[in-house]
Amino acid sequence: MPRLIERPAVVEAVGNKPKRIEEYVGRVNSGHPHVSVARMRSPAGWEEPGQRPEFEEVTVVLTGTLRVEHASGVLDVHAGQAVVVAPGEWVRYSSPGEGGPSTSRSVCRRSHREPFTETTTPDGSVAGPPCEEAPIQAASPRSWKRDSSPACPARSGSSP
Repeated sequence: MPRLIERPAVVEAVGNKPKRIEEYVGRVNSGHPHVSVARMRSPAGWEEPGQRPEFEEVTVVLTGTLRVEHASGVLDVHAGQAVVVAPGEWVRYSSPGEGGPSTSRSVCRRSHREPFTETTTPDGSVAGPPCEEAPIQAASPRSWKRDSSPACPARSGSSP
């Protein structure tokens, strides 16, 4: 029988400004351990630390612009466009000020291994200590961390 998901779980994101993540399907809201479907709303000028996720992420930009920095350069993904990030690829997301606020939908496909994202620099060095993963962290691909407590240093705004 089909299962209605009445509303998303709202999860705090990492970054220099507040970003709203609404997980519709995933570990937090629906108990699905290998996929996450979420809507992200980030204000103009928002940016997060770099990361190297162990999952594939497909993001469709609905409004504004999502900037994707990667080891080889920068992509500006505009409304109506999409970007696919491969597992293990270094990326850093932001919403440039000139594009206004950004709204996007993200679908992440996790491997059968537990997801783990370290905050890193483009050369692959770890920029912040990983923490143990807490269930609430799994709601957004951009905020998956190994985090055993809400006060994980990697979530304090200096890492996603």
